Amino acid sequence: MEKNKIDTGISSDAKKEPRRVVFVTKKTSAKVVGDPGPQLMTYPHLLIREAIAFQVLVIAMVLVALLWDAPLEQLANPLLTPNPAKAPWYFLGLQELLHFFPPFVAGILIPTLVVIALVVIPYFNVNIEGEAIWARRPSQNLRTVLVAVIILLAFLAVFHAWTIFAPTAIVAALLLFSYTVR
Repeated sequence: MEKNKIDTGISSDAKKEPRRVVFVTKKTSAKVVGDPGPQLMTYPHLLIREAIAFQVLVIAMVLVALLWDAPLEQLANPLLTPNPAKAPWYFLGLQELLHFFPPFVAGILIPTLVVIALVVIPYFNVNIEGEAIWARRPSQNLRTVLVAVIILLAFLAVFHAWTIFAPTAIVAALLLFSYTVR
């Protein structure tokens, strides 16, 4: 089947024809037949429960705020600023990017590319069969993971990062052991 071709028919097999137009004839109905089950009105049943939960949460937060002090620092001194000055938590990622990239790249280019990628990702047709990607060829996947781990271990050994080297080697050994026991 061509990529841009849309088949028409009455097939209900989504794996066989993922992109299709189905005709509704006089003999078939587009209405979904089924029992809707028991229903309740949103007000008062749901909204009252949500309001009670919200009030309990607010009371709990007020009690916590009254009983325990917040870990604040000393009074602000305009003559002495903390070094390095840190942005609020929601900008820390961008601030860390500024350490490694020029301002245009860290502040405009990378965030724009991330937003564009997040918008475009849902439009890719990936894994229509619904089969796990790692379940197709387990031996090849194991080889790929082991080669990546060996390269990572070599990199860590070159820089004498033994605190990271040991857990990585243990996890890789357990991975290999679990595959061979199977």
